[in-house]
Amino acid sequence: MKKYILILLSFSSSFIFSQKIESHRLTKQEIAQRELENLTDFPIYRAFEFSDKGGVYELVLGENQKTISKKDTLNTKIQAICVINDHGGFLEKWRINDLLEDTLPKEKNIWFWTKYCSTKDIDGDGYIEPVIVYGTRNEDGYIRRVKIITVYKNKKYVIRAVECDFDNCRSFEKDQSWNTLPQKIKTYINQLTEKMRKEQNVLLKNG
Repeated sequence: MKKYILILLSFSSSFIFSQKIESHRLTKQEIAQRELENLTDFPIYRAFEFSDKGGVYELVLGENQKTISKKDTLNTKIQAICVINDHGGFLEKWRINDLLEDTLPKEKNIWFWTKYCSTKDIDGDGYIEPVIVYGTRNEDGYIRRVKIITVYKNKKYVIRAVECDFDNCRSFEKDQSWNTLPQKIKTYINQLTEKMRKEQNVLLKNG
């Protein structure tokens, strides 16, 4: 009996630690099948499913699509929600909400920058660390705000940047707790920031 229990425990342990780290973008059909529309207040712009040692997760990115035209879709609010599959239902793990700020010139659009978002196990610990990136653009067509949010062990670590032509209104700030992140994650985010500077012609710096 003891031998049987030990074998069973060994099998269970092997199963947990050998669980694959997987992530993929969901199709519209898969979003409907999983009934993910009920998770967010807004139309779903993108949705992802990923699995790690913690379980199977659904991540939905919603944009309110306030103005829809042939040329563009403009949003005034966005919402990201991450849930875990729990006994046939969903248990929310974390969420992000943001909206346009009242500035001069006025912000006109806020959107998820999915090109720079990711759902990867960055530090190799068996758990995925989602990175959510979004930005705003003002009525003159220039990028104003950029946020890079790293979720590590269900806690959010945020980089907030404001782009501006003048030194006194430009900023780039990391949460005080940002430096407590594992070095591999900090290196990944620093490389991502540098990539955005080159590809989007943004400064992402103070002054």
